[in-house]
Amino acid sequence: MIERPGRPADEALHVTKRRLLDAGLATFLERGYNATGIQDLLVATSVPKGSFYHHFASKEDFALQVIDRYVAEVQLILDQSLGETERSPLERVRLFFERLLALYASQGYLGSLLGLLGQELAAVSTAFRRRIEEAFDGVVRRLAESLQEARARGDLPSDADPVQTATFMLNTWEGAALRSRLSRTAAPLEAALDATFRGALT
Repeated sequence: MIERPGRPADEALHVTKRRLLDAGLATFLERGYNATGIQDLLVATSVPKGSFYHHFASKEDFALQVIDRYVAEVQLILDQSLGETERSPLERVRLFFERLLALYASQGYLGSLLGLLGQELAAVSTAFRRRIEEAFDGVVRRLAESLQEARARGDLPSDADPVQTATFMLNTWEGAALRSRLSRTAAPLEAALDATFRGALT
């Protein structure tokens, strides 16, 4: 196969950008946005400052792309969980939250990046507020589709509103994620999951 000119360099740029985004995700989870400096990221990745600004126009642009990278991971978990059609709709919804819990565990129970940055930046940045609201709304829409199916099957009360129920589930989860960050344990998430699904069924 003939190698296209410039392809190795393009791949190296992609790898560099991915390393920066991965480091940004880990650092924002640990420290938040304001306590993270660009220099911290450059040291963590051994990437020159010029390479950073080749990929990102500013720290805000970088953080927004980190959010996009995180949301893509959450959406993948949604796709995988809700796509297991051999399970009941409620089982698929619960599986999504269980897999999120496993993700949080792998990160040391630092919580939800969306919740963390939302608390820190939503009041001061329209761009961050809109991006985070869009991400939450997207998750709610996907969960509501499965909850609608559950209601049609009789697994939820006939008067249950799928969108309101999905919103309640996600809001409860985000609150538990904050408590989990404080305690660095799974206990708040596990308790929220059990209470949420008991409530949904009644």
